[in-house]
Amino acid sequence: MLETMKSLGIISRAEFLLPNLGSLIMGLAWGATPSTGISELAILMVLSFTIINLSSVIGAQVNTLSDRELDSQDERKKQLVEAMNSFGASRLKKVLIIEFTLTTILVSIFIYIQQTPILLLLWICGISLGCAYSLPPTRLKSRSWLAPISLILVLAFFPVLFAYYSFTNELNPLFLMSLTGLALTVYGVIISTEIRDYFGDKSMGIETFTVHLGLIKASILAITLLTVGATLTTIAYLLHFVQSQHLFLSILLITVPIAASVVLKQFRKLYAFSKEDAMSNGNGSIEEKIVNLSSHNPHWIMTITQTYSIIAIVLLVSKFML
Repeated sequence: MLETMKSLGIISRAEFLLPNLGSLIMGLAWGATPSTGISELAILMVLSFTIINLSSVIGAQVNTLSDRELDSQDERKKQLVEAMNSFGASRLKKVLIIEFTLTTILVSIFIYIQQTPILLLLWICGISLGCAYSLPPTRLKSRSWLAPISLILVLAFFPVLFAYYSFTNELNPLFLMSLTGLALTVYGVIISTEIRDYFGDKSMGIETFTVHLGLIKASILAITLLTVGATLTTIAYLLHFVQSQHLFLSILLITVPIAASVVLKQFRKLYAFSKEDAMSNGNGSIEEKIVNLSSHNPHWIMTITQTYSIIAIVLLVSKFML
């Protein structure tokens, strides 16, 4: 039983739990108001976080199921393939049906409580796009520029918007600015994941956006997106602190450019390696350097998302305690 649950956790990408918590925190920080009671706030948080996580799990499981054959040829995904083989495809399909049914029920309850129909629209769009990213015949992940758009929407826009509208019906322009910054940042960091898989994807004829662009242009895009995203996020929070007369809190925003610069340093290394690779005509040692360096992207994602989450917590505290 324990081994079965462990396999399911690997298939469901349990590592996404913290980024999903970040989505909830950011939506909560911008959407919640001091007029909301503590008990009501707690119920809304639990429902929102549960729905976001279940939707994330469904998307991850669908991806694992659809990529089973491809992943079996990638030594770096050996653990994922073994977990999938241990758990079984037929059992996973039954689990998916149960999870989808449960999530639909929870969304219905949430809409009834909040009287916010946009939550249903956001959930339908998010879950549909998440499945279309992996499943044929759409399989957006292999359709060049459609891949980054779908990833940005599924990983950043929809989860945070869902969390935001869990607590409010109003739309804040500064929230939209911070959300745009988050979305650009998230995909900027995700590009390093595609760089890690670049050589395998290219050899198998899978045209991700990074394969379409090539390593050099993809590295430049990652640097640009992270820089612009971090800038927009910082400006949005700064303007909010100014408007709410909490300007002294803006000193904490220095953590955003610091975290971004740490990751950008690694991106510049990827760019340098990519230029070397282009001039070496397929030197195996340089390819290995690119793959090994880009494999650290989970740490880069955590560095950025946790920094954004801390700033969001500061915003939340400023609303309720200052």
